Amino acid sequence: MTDPAMLIAEMGRSARTAATSLAGLPTARKADGLRAAAAALRAKAPAIADANAQDMAAATERGLSGALLDRLRLDEGRIAAMAAGVEAVAGLADPVGQVIDRTTRPNGLELSRVRVPIGVIGIIYESRPNVTADAAALCVMAGNAAILRGGSEAVHSNAATHAALAQGFAAAGLPADAVQLVPTTDRAAVGAMLAADGVIDLVVPRGGKSLVARVQAEARVPVLAHLDGINHVYVDASADPAMARRIVLDAKLRRTGICGAMETLLIDRGFADAGALIVALRDAGCEVRGDDHAAALVPGLAIADAADWDTEYLDAIASVAMVDGVEQAIAHIAAHGSHHTDAIVADDPAVAERFLTAVDSAIVLWNASTQFADGGEFGLGAEIGIATGRLHARGPVALEGLTTYKWIGRGTGQVRG
Repeated sequence: MTDPAMLIAEMGRSARTAATSLAGLPTARKADGLRAAAAALRAKAPAIADANAQDMAAATERGLSGALLDRLRLDEGRIAAMAAGVEAVAGLADPVGQVIDRTTRPNGLELSRVRVPIGVIGIIYESRPNVTADAAALCVMAGNAAILRGGSEAVHSNAATHAALAQGFAAAGLPADAVQLVPTTDRAAVGAMLAADGVIDLVVPRGGKSLVARVQAEARVPVLAHLDGINHVYVDASADPAMARRIVLDAKLRRTGICGAMETLLIDRGFADAGALIVALRDAGCEVRGDDHAAALVPGLAIADAADWDTEYLDAIASVAMVDGVEQAIAHIAAHGSHHTDAIVADDPAVAERFLTAVDSAIVLWNASTQFADGGEFGLGAEIGIATGRLHARGPVALEGLTTYKWIGRGTGQVRG
């Protein structure tokens, strides 16, 4: 078997050549390539479904959790959604070449900042075969080449999806190595990607906490990621009870295994329907663990321990704490949140604005479910991930987040002298 470091180095050289070509392509050419790729995904849907069935059977036999199985599953609707997502990216505004700002210096030198592709993007992901299509579409439209390393549990799904994408790109005349799939499940390939300084320009991990932690600890190249999705919904005393119920149930239970799911519910002690809200969550099939104040409202409620406030359940489990107003909610989120997505339900605009301003998360919502933490819902087409850091990109990372910028100066013979 090829040495993983040599394999990644060779893939990196091919990707760099492809990236150089992609960076100079007009928007229409890239869009045509994505539309051809979407058409190929639709045409190859039966083959992709068959490949996914192999992965699902193996994953079930291995005892993967329900949340992981849900992420792995590709049914007819999800394959159609993948194709639609690729097609949607083709219709988005191309950030490459956009002028961010322009100024003219007193000496007449004109300076502008212009968006350019990052170069070669490495994406390391688990259990999410849809990432193969999302990452390919976003990277190509932003003028980047991509090296994809999927998890062993989705090996057949990823290969079938990549084959369809490659067929579409080739039909449209895009570089053959614009999107490459690492052809081995050897974990050493991940280490080789993380050490590929100068070969890969940015690494984006999509997966469980252990994967993201490893990437952040070992990477010698820049990383764009989030580690946890410990998301909160705060229900203020001014909240409409019916709205609070709708939002809380959706935020927790619409899809429990995604990073935008609510994990902790914070309720103002002044909210009159607190007990009914907790019971509604429990009656909907959620295991609820509350603090002493919540337990006093709902007899028989399990008591949360210290670890609950710092746990991303990714399951039908939620912790509930009663708080004294918005300031205590903000303090709780600052102490236990992961800077991912937090929401407030409130009718009082002053309270809501205080929350929106003070909560230091990548996404902060007013009267909306945390499950909107998604690039498609933000009008960005697909997304390559959610970033919770403070540099370069934050929140759903789509086309603009996969570009950087360079300064361009236009002079008329100016010298420093």
